[in-house]
Amino acid sequence: MARSFLLIFLGLSGLVAAAPPPNVLLIMADDLGYSDLGCYGGEIQTPHLDRLAEQGLRYTQFYNTARCWPTRAALLTGYYAQQIRRDNLPGSQTRGARANRPKWAPLVSVPLKQAGYRCYHSGKWHLDGMPLSNGFEHSYYLKDQSRFFSPQAHWKDDVKLPPVQRGSEFYGTVAVADAAIGHLKEHAAKHPDAPFFQYIAFAAPHFPLHALPEDIAKCEARYRVGWDRIRAQRWKQIQKLGIVTGALPKVEREVGPPYHFPKHLQILGPDEVNRPLPWDELSKKQQAFQQTKMAIHAAMVERMDKEIGRILQQLHAMNAWENTLVIFLSDNGASAEIMVRGDGHDPKASAGSAPTYLCLGPGWSTACNTPFRRHKTWVHEGGSATPFIAHWPNGIKEGNGLCRTPAHVIDLAPTLLDLAGLKPVRKEPAPGRSLKPTFAGDREPLHEQLWWLHEGHRALRKGDWKLVAAKGDPWELYNLASDRTETENLAQKYPKRVEDLKNRWQAMASSFFETLQHTK
Repeated sequence: MARSFLLIFLGLSGLVAAAPPPNVLLIMADDLGYSDLGCYGGEIQTPHLDRLAEQGLRYTQFYNTARCWPTRAALLTGYYAQQIRRDNLPGSQTRGARANRPKWAPLVSVPLKQAGYRCYHSGKWHLDGMPLSNGFEHSYYLKDQSRFFSPQAHWKDDVKLPPVQRGSEFYGTVAVADAAIGHLKEHAAKHPDAPFFQYIAFAAPHFPLHALPEDIAKCEARYRVGWDRIRAQRWKQIQKLGIVTGALPKVEREVGPPYHFPKHLQILGPDEVNRPLPWDELSKKQQAFQQTKMAIHAAMVERMDKEIGRILQQLHAMNAWENTLVIFLSDNGASAEIMVRGDGHDPKASAGSAPTYLCLGPGWSTACNTPFRRHKTWVHEGGSATPFIAHWPNGIKEGNGLCRTPAHVIDLAPTLLDLAGLKPVRKEPAPGRSLKPTFAGDREPLHEQLWWLHEGHRALRKGDWKLVAAKGDPWELYNLASDRTETENLAQKYPKRVEDLKNRWQAMASSFFETLQHTK
């Protein structure tokens, strides 16, 4: 009956559907490094995500926008964030703003809902509007990113909840998973014949570094060896797994946080370090302080993996495992930022507890983004490359596969529409492409070119060639087929190629500008 109604509705609306559509569980981490997961070469214990990778696909050249809110806009619409007023486009009227999207750029949840999907959201939002007005049936929206233990701003079904008091048993990562499991249980009980789209946006391991004491204790001793040793160990494992080959870049010791807050450094004290200095040059107290920060970061990731395991158990319990596409990725690379927000930082409190405010910093983010250069906000590979896992027993037959086809977060919304059998008419052409062909293995390129811009950092990839520049710096050129880690700048050797790619980058930026000029 439900299936018949769906076909009748789609026929009346002019949409086309293929049966049976899969359920979708889309999971996003926040500020997770490329090699943080065990299945991407890391020492962090992530057995549930590793199992998904072993039974599904790991993409080795998947990209984000290098920053949280632009990635989320691109992920759920299929457009570059600059096309839809969700990131700065030089010269536009919305420069520097996170404005409302045009009406022609709905979140993917809207057409999915119209096609009979039940859509649910849990976790971070970082988009314009509210979840229920954007196609979601239920939502737990955790906005307060400065307090994992006692958030002051969170919503259930778009209704604001009371602040969580300190001393409670609340922990944000657990709460986000609890909400998702609650949504799925209700779905199984009340809507068993309808497909679902569950979007889970964890805040972990974004700063502040807040973790449960028992989780920290498991990781504490692991990082005594320091960030240089951890980076070398990860690189060895990455090559063994066949994820990335080439040369490991030298650490850019002079590159620190993207934003400098001198007063915040004073609050954190002399043991904080805002450059990725050689580990052996740090004092014993500095090493102990830095070691603890990475232990908390790892604890946050391990707790997230544990909670993902609970969500996956719910899929099994509701007999949805075989026909659920599970996708996992990060919104950007690990962060080099160092700051103090929220309730401030009490240096006398236990590291990782509610009264503290610590950030990973450039030393550890360099290790977490192994084998790539730079960090969150930069559009070099370290800021813009994400681990990406796809698992779907009914649709992905090859287990433990590596997909090397370059792809981008703009491809998620088209993928979900394609799998639902939907072909909506868009007022403005969307650059995203369906990933469905890649589920059977590497295929022809999905894109002629991919484009980046964030806070003056810019890049364009065409085929295996990538043109990239940090804000205020000249263009650099890399052949990613032989130099994925961006170690050999070929700009002077191939000036005509630089000019061609630069012109392509500008042409795309200009087309986005023209669209916005005529969009209300």
